Amino acid sequence: MILTMHRILVTGGCGFIGSGLIRFLLRETGAHVINLDKLTYAANPAALAEFVDNPRYCFVHGDVCDGAAVSDLLKRHQPNAIMHLAAESHVDRSINGPADFIATNIVGTFTLLQAATAYWRELSQEMADRFRFHLVSTDEVFGSLDQDDFFTETSRYQPNSPYAASKASADHLARAWHKTYGLPTLISNCSNTYGPWQFPDKLIPLTILTALRAQPIPVYGDGRNVRDWIFVDDHARGLHAVVTRGMPGESYLLGGGCEKQNLEVVTTICGLLDELVAERAPHNRLIRFVADRPGHDRRYATDITKAAKRLKWAPRVDFESGLRQTVAWYVANWDRLGNAMPQLSAVRHRDRESVGGIG
Repeated sequence: MILTMHRILVTGGCGFIGSGLIRFLLRETGAHVINLDKLTYAANPAALAEFVDNPRYCFVHGDVCDGAAVSDLLKRHQPNAIMHLAAESHVDRSINGPADFIATNIVGTFTLLQAATAYWRELSQEMADRFRFHLVSTDEVFGSLDQDDFFTETSRYQPNSPYAASKASADHLARAWHKTYGLPTLISNCSNTYGPWQFPDKLIPLTILTALRAQPIPVYGDGRNVRDWIFVDDHARGLHAVVTRGMPGESYLLGGGCEKQNLEVVTTICGLLDELVAERAPHNRLIRFVADRPGHDRRYATDITKAAKRLKWAPRVDFESGLRQTVAWYVANWDRLGNAMPQLSAVRHRDRESVGGIG
């Protein structure tokens, strides 16, 4: 069954993936979108500036940990679905300060599930049957892979960082609320997402903006850690497929089918910058290897067979064209985005990784 979602509540909609999802919903569907966002450091309302006056878009400044406010929001806007992306999402920050990750990713998800369950129980039978709660998560909950393995929906949870542990906890809560209370929950676990508008504490935008400033580009360890990359527009389409086609109680892996070593990603970016900003070439002279991050997973790779068969979804943007588009966007906007650089944590002179799920 394919559901038509007339009103969707997106939490964390001013984040990177959240804003990409909202742009897709407003451009490609007829849905009305309510965006609940706390506007923390990584939020960027400018990513949705074109929709400020759109009658199908409503922004609400708020916190998913505020149960009363969330309950009131649900009663007022009567959404058909909740797509929960609000999360603290940076591994390095979780290592240095895990408390915010526990509060937002675990307690916030619990609070939202509680409010959603109470709201869902008051709906008419027809509305209740069509309601969905979609938790957007990450493949990091599964830990590190051996060379020839792939994550699947049945992979064992083995989180190796406070961030991954907090997202794993959220996944388990969503599953439990379906099994215990019957709430129609869905979970998607995605690989590393990249594209325009990403906050510059993740690998790709940090590499681009650091190189444009002619500063050393930090790479953790030997740079051989492998990640599967997916373009933000493909991820947004996948999320919509999950919430409209997915089966309650199920989880779905979304990935780009594109494994790259971190060092390969960095050197490819340097090559693109050599083309676009030729006067500063060669940019690979800026690469510096730094001490590895604690608990740094060696490899992620996702098997998207289930999503392809049951959701009729597959990524469309190959890594080469997606990365070229991304680098060109940051080059065109780097003066404005560069102002965010001083906000980075004390470990900013290290490699960052883009994490799937969250915004």
